[in-house]
Amino acid sequence: MSVVYINFNGKIIPADENIATADNRALRYGDGLFETMLWKDGDIRFLKLHVERLQQGLQLLQFEEFSIFDTFFIRSKAEELIRKNNMVGQQVRVRFIVYRDGGGLYAPDSNKPVYILQVARIPASLRDKKVGLIVDLFTGFKKPYSDLSHLKSNNALVYVMAGIFKKKFDYDEVFLLNQEGYLCEGLISNIFVYYEKTLYTPALTQGCVDGVMRKVVMEIAEAEGIPVVEAQISPEIMKQADEIFCTNAAQGVQWVMGYKQKRYFNKISRILQDRLQTWSLNEGG
Repeated sequence: MSVVYINFNGKIIPADENIATADNRALRYGDGLFETMLWKDGDIRFLKLHVERLQQGLQLLQFEEFSIFDTFFIRSKAEELIRKNNMVGQQVRVRFIVYRDGGGLYAPDSNKPVYILQVARIPASLRDKKVGLIVDLFTGFKKPYSDLSHLKSNNALVYVMAGIFKKKFDYDEVFLLNQEGYLCEGLISNIFVYYEKTLYTPALTQGCVDGVMRKVVMEIAEAEGIPVVEAQISPEIMKQADEIFCTNAAQGVQWVMGYKQKRYFNKISRILQDRLQTWSLNEGG
C-alpha cells in the first residue's frame, strides 16, 4: 500500500506521523473549523464560497492571520498534495482543518492558526450513485442553536452520536433535529424538502450549518424558477413531502428515496443535479 501524505502547517508528511500533543487545542476543546471541498477537473469547486465561509468563521472566533487562507493558498496547497498522493486527474475530497495554536486552558495562549490539509479519492460508487438514500430521524440528542451553530466546527459530539445511530441501523443518512424538535440538517448534509410546488430548507436560525452546496442549490433553484423558502420545518412534513434531497460539497445533490414506509419522487433533485454539473458562480451572480 502506498504512503498517504498530509500537509501539516506547510510541511508534507506521512499521514500516520504523530502531530498532536496533549495540549493540542483541537484535541482538548475542538477549538477550530474545517472545510470539506471537492477537487474536480483540476480545481476546487466553489472555492470562493468555501474561503468566504472559512475566513468569516475564523474571524468570528478571533483567530489572527485568517486572511492568509485565501483561494490561491488553498488551491495551490491542495494541488501540491494531490500530486504528492498521485491523485491527479481524479475526483478528490479535500479537507482543510484550522485550529488555534498553542496551549492554555479555555483562555488560549495564542490566537494564531495551525492548519492540516488532507486529500482522499472519492470512490466511483459514491460519485455515480443513482439509487436514492434511505434515511431516518436521529432523536437521541438534539442540536442546540446559537450564533455559532452555523459554523463547520471541530466540536462535533452531536454528529458523532448521530453517526453511531446511522451505522448501527445502516441508514444512508440521518436527519438531526434542533433543540425545539424542528428539522435542522443531515449528519453530513443540508436538507431540502419539496412540498406543494415549493422548496423548503431549514433557515440558518434553526441551527443548520451554512452549507456551500446549500447556497449553490438555492441559486440554481431560483434560476430555474423554483420557489425556495428558508423556514422552521416540522419533521411531520416528511410524511407528506413530494421530494426530499440532501446537499453537500463533496456529493452534490443526493435524493432521498425513502423514510420509513414513505417513498419520494426525484424530479426536482434530478433537474438540480443536471444543472449543477455545469453551474459556475458567475452564473449565479
